[in-house]
Parts: sequence; structure tokens; C-alpha cells
Amino acid sequence: MPLPPAARSKTVTAVLGPTNTGKTHLAIERMIAQPSGLIGLPLRLLAREVYGRLVARAGEAAVALITGEEKIIPAAPRFWVSTVEAMPLDLDTEFVAIDEVQLAGDLERGHVFTNRILNLRGRSETLLLGAATARPLLEKLIPGLNVVTRPRMSVLSYSGSKKISRLPTRSAVVAFSSGEVYAIAELIRRQRGGAAVVLGSLSPRTRNAQVELFQNGDVDYLVATDAIGMGLNLDVDHIAFAGNRKFDGYQYRALSPAEMGQIAGRAGRHTRDGSFGVTGRVDPLADDLVETIESHRFDALKVFQWRNSLLDFSSLAALRNALDLPPREDGLTRAPPGDDIMALDHAARDDEIRALATTPARIELLWDVCQVPDYRKIAPANHADLLTHLYTHLVRHGAIDEDWFQRQLAFADRTDGDIDTLANRIAHIRTWTFVANRADWLKDPAHWQGVTRGIEDKLSDALHDRLTQRFVDRRTSVLMRRLRENAMLEAEITPSGDVLVEGQHIGHLQGFRFAPDAAADGPEGKAVRAAAQKALASEIESRADRLSRAGNEDFILATDGTLRWQGEPVARLTAGDTALTPHFLLLADDQLTGPAREKVQARIDLWIKAHVGTLLKPLEDLRQAEGLEGLARGVAYRIYEQLGILERQEAANEVRQLDQGMRASLRKLGVRFGAYNIYIPALLKPAPSQLLAQLWALKHGTPDMPGLAELPQLSASGRTSIPVDPQIDKALYKVVGFRVCGPRAVRIDILERLADLIRPLIAWKPLDKEVAPPDGAIAQGGGFTVTVAMTSLLGCAGEDFSAILKSLGYRLERREVDLPPAPAVVPVAEAGAAGESGTEAAPATDDAPAPTQADADAGTAKTEAQAATEPAADLADASELAAADEPTASGQPEPQAQGETEASTTVVIEIWRPGRPERPGRSQGDGEQRGERKGRGDKRPHGPRRGKDTQGGEHRKEADQRHKSSGPDRREERRNAGKPAGQRDKAPRRDKPVDPDSPFAALMALKASMEKGEK
Repeated sequence: MPLPPAARSKTVTAVLGPTNTGKTHLAIERMIAQPSGLIGLPLRLLAREVYGRLVARAGEAAVALITGEEKIIPAAPRFWVSTVEAMPLDLDTEFVAIDEVQLAGDLERGHVFTNRILNLRGRSETLLLGAATARPLLEKLIPGLNVVTRPRMSVLSYSGSKKISRLPTRSAVVAFSSGEVYAIAELIRRQRGGAAVVLGSLSPRTRNAQVELFQNGDVDYLVATDAIGMGLNLDVDHIAFAGNRKFDGYQYRALSPAEMGQIAGRAGRHTRDGSFGVTGRVDPLADDLVETIESHRFDALKVFQWRNSLLDFSSLAALRNALDLPPREDGLTRAPPGDDIMALDHAARDDEIRALATTPARIELLWDVCQVPDYRKIAPANHADLLTHLYTHLVRHGAIDEDWFQRQLAFADRTDGDIDTLANRIAHIRTWTFVANRADWLKDPAHWQGVTRGIEDKLSDALHDRLTQRFVDRRTSVLMRRLRENAMLEAEITPSGDVLVEGQHIGHLQGFRFAPDAAADGPEGKAVRAAAQKALASEIESRADRLSRAGNEDFILATDGTLRWQGEPVARLTAGDTALTPHFLLLADDQLTGPAREKVQARIDLWIKAHVGTLLKPLEDLRQAEGLEGLARGVAYRIYEQLGILERQEAANEVRQLDQGMRASLRKLGVRFGAYNIYIPALLKPAPSQLLAQLWALKHGTPDMPGLAELPQLSASGRTSIPVDPQIDKALYKVVGFRVCGPRAVRIDILERLADLIRPLIAWKPLDKEVAPPDGAIAQGGGFTVTVAMTSLLGCAGEDFSAILKSLGYRLERREVDLPPAPAVVPVAEAGAAGESGTEAAPATDDAPAPTQADADAGTAKTEAQAATEPAADLADASELAAADEPTASGQPEPQAQGETEASTTVVIEIWRPGRPERPGRSQGDGEQRGERKGRGDKRPHGPRRGKDTQGGEHRKEADQRHKSSGPDRREERRNAGKPAGQRDKAPRRDKPVDPDSPFAALMALKASMEKGEK
């Protein structure tokens, strides 16, 4: 029952004053001194704080906690802690305290505070705690009230406007929307290490955890809404207003001076002074407002909000009329309709609810259901629908269906999602927690209270983790706290090289260089680096000692020229005096000094010399030239200067003058004399080839020049030819063992194998007219046609292969021949001789004899499938086509076989003959023109000049001998030119003594023995 005005002042004392006057502390001390007591607080969070303090003083068995969402009630509690809304009105205790009584003027919650102020009393003592703004109304509504004022324990001063990044430590930034709070917290995290976040929508558990981050020093900044103004006891030195307008549930409005004073008063604790100011886009405060806040003199409240507590449950209309009654006392005003009244109105319009709410008990139950808070804040109609559903369950079944209740909980029982998602789930579960704490709404309320509390705690912890991950840099917060404690920071380096200070990762030690985290440059950066240097110094010295004793297998040279020791970069190659004598740059910080640095440099220098000396030993042997004299020593040095590959035409004169002894000495050093290059085959292997490319690039290019990474890999992959990339320096192709031949680059050892295939075909000449030429040779000799073995060897065909041949100096001749329907000549044997000495030969090597046809067939095995796709003109049996065009020994064409038709097919074959090699700057088109002069009737001589050392390497004496031996045959051809076969002159052939040791003598002896055997 409401107390009459005359009885209200009994046992009541109002303790009024600004923040930080110790009012709440006084109430706790007074309650502890009483046998029993009840205290009502404005926030669940603050109620939790006071509950903890009382438990520490009196024990858990003596203290009960009651809020809308939580009930902890021991068997026989002496003290009760509650939110103002949840205060048990049927308790009879010696002591009662109501905190923040000025909230009686709040539009939303004020009527509850007013009811408790006017009607709830302790038997021996009642304390009303709050701001001095409530004093006039309290004295009016409670005649004879005893008022005690308490001064602030510390000074509160205005510090003006500051940027967020320049706010002092232990500051709280106040904003009035979640978006603003998150944005400010993110900015502080990036610039100052992190911030705790306090919002009204957070669960008490989450808010407690966030406040604890600030209180224990993990972060120095707090970003909050005006919720911190409601009695939270924080160690805040400065309050910064990032906003001065708020939405009060009805409209956006400016904060009143009293509200700003309540929030600003949170700065300072006990006797420590505090300050307040503005930040962000808020204009500096007016002088009169500053003076008002600093002096704590605010306009008094004009009215308290009031709502009738004597309700009539005889009908829905009677209940609604009772709620609409106006107050009869001066200083009170009827509170605007709250969420509960709006829910009641919504239910009253529902026919089903009206049909159920027909008795006073059911109407009272409906009003109780309407008291469920709208934590979700989705929409009033949505909340009202939920309440009507609950009411239907309670009336029809006597309790809420537990299966349905479990399904509602399942929607919130998930911890995935972002901050907003988790906050929404917490709002949902708080609704069900409130429902579960109604003792008669569920069959097993204790069970469901535990379930809902567990879900809320789990969601709260997850939300706290998300907030911490997003807005707190753990490393910075821990280090800042240790620095404030003036403690020696502990640093360590893990085996993987991570540098930790106080267990927080601040960087990585790579070899002998420390790479700090980008986020390590903060206010604590200097102290952190100083602590890290101590650990780095000993670790770097230890690493230097280990490196100086490391084996060669612990080092590796990367493709970018970086030398790595056990995977860590320790040096980088740089250009030296020559390509084969590189220098190196030590990759180390200044901590590597003195003898330790010298040991590292000596070991790296030794490894580089050993590495180059091992892989490139053939070059070093050529440089030393042991066992070489005279001209051979000069050729060896030229090969050394060219990194193991010397084009033969560049040293034609020197090579021609080398005798067999000199050549043998060079061969012992690994040198091979090829048709096109004088080279060292051992250097064409992948490892030496890649190292040569790196060293050449350091001296003549850049470590990142085009092709440096790709070409050695292509060489190592076994490719015999590759397309030429115009972006890659042609000299680099040569370094890795390729020769640029038109549009493709061909491995130099493959070019020599190609020459070995071509040479016997050009030199071939039949000893017997009935013997068919081998594959690729032509009957009259002196040329060849492209075979499958050749294209398979180079891995290309068609125009690319033709361009390669032209670049090597061969000229193309196209000839039309008639192809009979069936072969006119059946080969009876394959020739094994290399031909007569009078025929112009293809380039020959000095190291190996010409391969046989079996060797050429063996070279075809690698790419038979590729050869199958080549043009028919390239793969035709050129020997048969050439033979069909040649006259017989009698000067007449061979007669057709019996039964053949006279029809024949005309085809064009391509015959290649030796010519001049392409010189630099000469276009392929010019070469092709010269190669086809014969087809246009040009009778000028072609091919290499006799007696001159060209690609083939023929000596002058050998050329002269061929010229002499072939002279009579050529004179005979000139005399008989244009004459019919029967009228040709036969000049007597001059006999010449045959050298019995020559291969021709052996051949003639073999032929003679075969003829005798036939006879």
C-alpha cells in the first residue's frame, strides 16, 4: 500500500552529492552493520559489483542477488542486492537503500524509482542516495526528510578539446551509438594499442569482462555510452565527450548539463583529481557549461515520473483506467506509456486474449507477462506478439511448453558470427532468462534458469573475445602494463627465430637481421626494442659461432643470388673483378660486430670459393692451363673467358694451327672440338649452367634480368631447343649452353649431334648405281633432305627447322621431280662408305667419326610422335625422289617396270646444301635468296671457300687434296655439258697411287673379295 505523505519520512535519510563522494560505499557499510538489509541499484552491472563486495565481507550464504535475469538466493540470506525494478516489495528488513534517486525523473524508468522512494522503507534505516538535483522534490514529497550532503573528494577540471590520438592514458571516450563506439575503439587500437568497450546492449558478464580489461591495465582507454555514468566505479582520469546528443527513446536531443556532469564526474577516483573535455567533432564547451560542471551546480528536477501502483484487475478496461490515473500530488507527473502498457494495449485488441483474460487472476497474469522487458528492441508489435504467445501457453497449459521453449533457446545457442550477431543473440537469450526466472511459469524453473544462464554466459564470453580481438592489441597492452610496473621485460628467441618480449611476438630474426613487426612501433616501441636487443645480442653471437663451424651442406645459393644458411639469408652475391670471382654482401645488423663478424665473413668467403671451384672446376683447370703450351694455352684462356663455350669461327685461325698433340691436351681438360663450338660438355649440366648464369648476370646484367630464372630451368628440363624470347639477352642463351638459331635457341651439344647426322649424308656417294642412298641423302651427293631423326633431335620442324638450318649456313634448293606410282629401283644394299674425297662435305668435328644410319635412327626414338605431325615434304623419302631424277649409267632413264602405267606425280622436294653461315646482321630472307640462286639459273659458286677453315673445320691441305682429286671429273662434266649421252667424250682417267693405309684402300680390298666370292 502507498504510504501517506506524513509517514514517508520515517527512518529516511537522503545522502546527496556529486559523483565520487562515497555514497554507495556508505550504504554498504551501513547495511553490513544491520541484521538485514536491501539495496536497490540502477544497473544489473552495478548490482553485480555490490553483490561481490558484500559476499567478500559477509560470505555467499548471507547475500542474495535478484535481478530480472538472475536470481541467487541462499537458504537464509541476511542481505539482498537487487536492481530497482526487481526489488522484492514483500521483504521486511532493517535497512533499505535506493541508489541514484535522481533517475525518478527519467521518462522510461522514473516511475519505478518514484514508487520505491515513496513507499519502500527499512524498519530502522532508509537511505536515499543520489544527486543534489533531486533534493527539492524529495523534500516536497517526503516532508521532514533528513538530508545529508557530501562534497566531492577530488577536483574535476575542464581540459578543452583534444584529438583522440592525443588523449591521455586512463581516458574514457563517451559516444552515443554503437557505430561511433566501434569506430573510435578501432582508431585507438591502431594508434594506442587497444580499448575496452562498454555498451548498454552488452550483457552484464561481457561488460564486466570489458571493464576488467581497463581496470587491470591491459588497455589504457575505454570507449562507452552514457552507461558508465550510472554508478560504475572505474579508475578513469579523463572523460572525453565524442558526442553531446543522444536518442532517449523518443527523439534526438542534446545532453542536459546534469547528464554531462553525471558522466564527467566518473573522472577521478577517491582523492585523485579528474578532468573532462571533448574530442572528435564536438565543439568546445561553453564557459558557463564548464563552470556548471566543475562546480556541480545543476538545475533541480522539476517533476518525478509517477504511475499508479494500485491496479484494478477486475477487467482489462479497469486495469487500463487504473494505469491512466494521474498523480494527485504536486511534483509528480504521469509517466508516458512504457513498453508494458503498449504490450497490454496490443493484447487487449486481440480477440483470443480477450477471450482468455476473463478473471482477475488471468488479467493480473497478463499484466505480469507484459512486464517482460523488450531486450531485443526489434519492434513493439513483434515484442507484443511474443508476450501474447507466452500468455496463451500459461493460461491454456498452466506453464510454458518446454519443447517450444527449448526451440526458442536453440536459435540463440550459437557462438559463431560477428559482434553485432552475438549481441543480438544475447538480447534474445536475456528475454528467455527473464522468463525462466519467473518461478511459476515453467515446470522446472531451476533447470531452465541454469540453461539460459549458461547460454548467456557462453555468448557473453564469445562476444568479449570478439571485442578483444577487434579492439585490443594484446601485445601492446601487456607490454604497456609491464612498463607501468617498471619491471624488467623478459625477451626470448624461439628456435624458429620469433622474438618474444613478455611472451608477445614483436618480430623475427632472419639470419643475422631482425625484422620487427609493423605494429611494434607504438608508445612502448623504444622500451620493447631495448629489451629485445639484449636477447638478440647473445643469439646473434651464438649463430655466428655455429655458422663458422657449419658444413658446406648447410649452405645453399638461391636463384636470386642469396646465400642461405639453414634456410636463413646471410649474404648476397655481388659482382667481382671477373664473372668467376664474385664478391658478397653480408646480410647482418649492427649487432654482428668484431670477431663474430669476421668469422662469418671468412666462412662465407670460403664456401663461395669452394662452391664456384667445385662446380666450375673445368674452367679453373683451363685458367691454370697445366700441361698446355703456346697456342693451346691461348685457346684455353679464350675458352675460360667465354665461360666454357667458344664459337669455332671466332677462333678459326688458332684452331687450324693446333696440332694433334695440342688438341689431345685440351681434350684431357674436358674440351670438345665441335663443328660450331669449342666447349666443355661438363658445364652444360644443370648445376654448373645455373651458376654460370648467375655469375654472368651479376657481372654483365642485373640479378633480376629477364630469363635468369627461366633459362637454367629449361636447360635442366632436357629441352633440346626452345623458342627465343626477344626480351632475353642473347648472350644469356649462350651462357646456359644454347645457341640462337633464328627463332629458336638450340643446345650446343644437340647442334653437334645434328652435324653428325648431316655430315655423312652430304659426303655420301654410291659405289654402285644400283645401291639406294640412305635416308636423307641424295643420289648425286653434296646435299641432304630433312629426316625424322633431325627434327626429332631438335624437337621442332617446318619453318622453325628451316630457319635453324639457314642460320647454320645451309642453302635451300627446291626441285620438281616426277614420282612414279611404284618404286622403279629396289635398293639391294645400304652403302656403308662415307663417300669419295672429291665431294663437298658438311661441317665435321675433330673428336668423333660420322655416325652411322643406325645412330641416326637411335636419335629418332625420343620424339617419334612429334615427327608424325611434320609436313609430308620434309618427311618424304628424299633419296628415292632424288634417284628418280638422276640419269642411269647409260645416260637414259630407267625403263618402267612391266605392268606400270605411265601416269606419274610431280612433287617438289627440298634439298639442303652447304653454304655460307649467316653473319650477324644478315636477315634470313637474304640467306634464303642466296640459297635459291641455283634454281634461278645463277651459276656463281656457292658454299664455303676451299682451303679456308669454316664451320666444318677442314684443313687447307685436305681441301686442296679434294680439289686435285676431283679436277678430272669436273673437267669431263664441263666437256660433256649439253651433249646426248651417247656422244659424250670419255676422257682417260689418270691412275693415281692409292695410299694402302687409307680407308679407300680397305674399301676396295673388301669389294674385290666380295666379287671373287660371287664368282
